[in-house]
Amino acid sequence: MNQLNAGLLDLPNEILFIILKKLDNMYVLYSLFDVGNQRLDMIVQEKTFTKTLNFVVTTSFDDILSISDSMLNRFCINILPKINLNVKSLILESGSMERILLAADYPNLVELKLFNFNDKVVVPYFTGKSPFRRIFQQQITDLILVYKSDINILLERQYQNGVHEYILKFFESLKHLSITGLPSLLSLNNLPLTICYSSTLYKLSVFVNRFGDCLALLDGRLKQLTMFIVIIENTVYDSSVVCNMDDLPNLKCFSLTCRCFTDDYDTQVLPLLRRMSNLEELALNIINQNRTTFVDGTQINNEILVHMPRLYKFDFNINTETKLHHLVHYLSSDDIQRTFTNIGYQHVGCILYYINSSAICHVFSLPFMFHYLENIGNTFPPIIFGHVTELALYDIVPFKHEFFIRIARSFPLLKKLRIINSKSQSQMSNNWNSKDNQLYSIVEYPYLISLCILVSHIDYVEQFLNETKTHLPHLTKLRVDYDQLAVVTNNFTRDTTRVNCAKVKQLIIEKTLVHSKDFNVYFPLFTGAKRNESSNQYQTIIIRPQYHERKKNEESENEQALKNNDSADKNKIEIEECDDDD
Repeated sequence: MNQLNAGLLDLPNEILFIILKKLDNMYVLYSLFDVGNQRLDMIVQEKTFTKTLNFVVTTSFDDILSISDSMLNRFCINILPKINLNVKSLILESGSMERILLAADYPNLVELKLFNFNDKVVVPYFTGKSPFRRIFQQQITDLILVYKSDINILLERQYQNGVHEYILKFFESLKHLSITGLPSLLSLNNLPLTICYSSTLYKLSVFVNRFGDCLALLDGRLKQLTMFIVIIENTVYDSSVVCNMDDLPNLKCFSLTCRCFTDDYDTQVLPLLRRMSNLEELALNIINQNRTTFVDGTQINNEILVHMPRLYKFDFNINTETKLHHLVHYLSSDDIQRTFTNIGYQHVGCILYYINSSAICHVFSLPFMFHYLENIGNTFPPIIFGHVTELALYDIVPFKHEFFIRIARSFPLLKKLRIINSKSQSQMSNNWNSKDNQLYSIVEYPYLISLCILVSHIDYVEQFLNETKTHLPHLTKLRVDYDQLAVVTNNFTRDTTRVNCAKVKQLIIEKTLVHSKDFNVYFPLFTGAKRNESSNQYQTIIIRPQYHERKKNEESENEQALKNNDSADKNKIEIEECDDDD
């Protein structure tokens, strides 16, 4: 071979195959299949390229879309009818699902992942009238449904108890079911064992309404269940609900995400875990509010680990908030860390800080494996939280500019950020007001799409919207106080805050907007409010989350407590909270 004139087709099949495997299989098929070269056709029809087909794309703004029309046309007309026997898994967007499934027969299709799902899909496709009845009823063993993230729950939800009953009844061969997103909330409400029953399902990932719904799913209606991933909306348990509380010897993997109030962790969560004596993998992502003591290594060992002799993988993130009057004496992060060292757990992180009348303690396994983390203040360890995409910051000590640099460094994949801090960045305001800002690096959040600064000092609106301080290239959702926004943007005319607002599509505020030209220019993509043509006003939904209201009340209590503390106590608290500052 003359290497100077060698082309792609001059390479041996083995080398060509290795090269193509490193490329996206959808583009390999789109570009090389059926282009008049028999050798290429033979290679790209290998199962490596045709077994799993992904027809969705994720934009930099986290939107899930179908592939382009031209690409979809080529697949449906020229490619799918010729490779259909190899296809075992399809990843689809609900809007293009019907066209793709009708393009060919798929006798070996067993897995379906459907994005932008909504309840309206159920009747035409998940009942006896479905044109894909044979495939869905007899073939599909793995079904993954992902609800659209910005769906209007009140308008879209047609099944108050979730779509789970219909799916488990219709998909007769189902072994794995995963339904994610708030609209899929399951509520069993003392329903009989025949509801949500399956003799084949071994893996379930679900979002349930109450703790009782979690117990109901484990009361015998899913006899083959070995892996259970559950997010619980509300841990309050109705004692009138009677569930089978026998041991769960078949369960091998369990993942629980919930928020517990007062003693829910001790009275609901721990008794459930003790029933899982054969558990091999456990993941706990729990927020305890108003608990009287911290959850530490000693407590985890005595209440959980001793009951699971076969456990070999344990990922946890347990956040406990308690009132100071419950503590016998002040503890440090090292004190908590030592309780894990004593039980042989070396790879554990701890964050502990005091906020006047409360103390917040995080304990978590390393590496940190969860996507959400909240109640992080000025003090946190210098580690990389590589899986965290959603973060909530809360402190009564000001967040300095350097703090946000640390946040960007420690949370490189951050997509959603909420900030609760009523304290001014006054210590740095003089520096910012000077024309020489070169001493400060611009903070960059390359993936941040959602920012909530509704319950924050105006300095943080300035911190994030001023492009000389923070760069937000993909910000699409902004929750903010309207009056603060107007001040920081100089009534939507200031150039240094224009860039970070330009891509915002959803603006969530607690005010009715008066239509103005400057506002429209500032938010050219704004779709979060509807304008009344007759009154020339934007009508917005007033949102007051309970979490924000609780934090407002806590801040008020904390500020009052701070005033009552003597100067020594003030210094003690500030030193503890700022001790880990870079």
